Amino acid sequence: VCDGLKGLPEAINTTWEQTVVQQCIVHLIRNSFRYAGRQHRDAIVKSLKPVYTAPSETAAKDRFEEFAAEWGGRYPAIVQLWRNSWAEFVPFLEYDVEIRRVICTTNAIESINARYRRAVQARGHFPNEQAALKCLYLVTRSLDPTGGGRARWVMRWKPALNAFAITFAGRFERTTH
Repeated sequence: VCDGLKGLPEAINTTWEQTVVQQCIVHLIRNSFRYAGRQHRDAIVKSLKPVYTAPSETAAKDRFEEFAAEWGGRYPAIVQLWRNSWAEFVPFLEYDVEIRRVICTTNAIESINARYRRAVQARGHFPNEQAALKCLYLVTRSLDPTGGGRARWVMRWKPALNAFAITFAGRFERTTH
């Protein structure tokens, strides 16, 4: 899941050839708001929802054409944004609903990266690599200090893990611990 950085999909595919690169849906919607008036945001989201919740690429394309007919006259830049991002958006539609729920956004990754940056900047420097890794480990542990989040994590991810195992059979390896 990428958030629109230029060159990132190519770099990822060069490193990991079997990777399917997909645009972050939340970022795509947020970027659409750059071109829309505040008074139209709710209506635009309502019109875009059938596009990113469509069961197939064909259905999404049909819903997008309806969106373009409704909003393209007023906000042509939004329509152009989605057309330019379509190739990175389409892989999202190939997945089951369970997988879509967990890969629609990069927000979780961005959140932990922000916490890592904050911890590293507050510390300033590290005497060695081990000290830096220990700092990042402690930041990660502080995200769920009581350990109660694990139950919520399991409940959220089990359906997705099952769908991943089926979708990526042969590439998905279950680890035991």
